[in-house]
Amino acid sequence: MSSEVSSHFPSEVLEQRAAEQRKRLHNSVSDLRSSLTELKSSVEENVRERLDVTRFARQHLGQLVAGVSLVAMLAGYGVAGMFTRN
Repeated sequence: MSSEVSSHFPSEVLEQRAAEQRKRLHNSVSDLRSSLTELKSSVEENVRERLDVTRFARQHLGQLVAGVSLVAMLAGYGVAGMFTRN
C-alpha cells in the first residue's frame, strides 16, 4: 500500500503535507494550552471572589451582627444562670 501512495505522490509533496499537519497540530496544542490557562485564571478569580470573607461580611453585616448578638446573649444567659441557680 505504501508503494501505491509513494507512486502517486512525490516525496516532497508528502513531506510538505506532513510538515503542514505537524504545524496545525502544534497550533492546536498551543491554542488548547492558552484556553486552559485562561480557564484556570477565570476559575481562580471566581473562587477568590466567592471565598472573600471581608466582602461577605460587608454584604451580610446585619445578619452577622444579629447572629453574634444572639450567641452572646445566650452565652451570657447561660453564664448568669450558673451563678444564680441554687
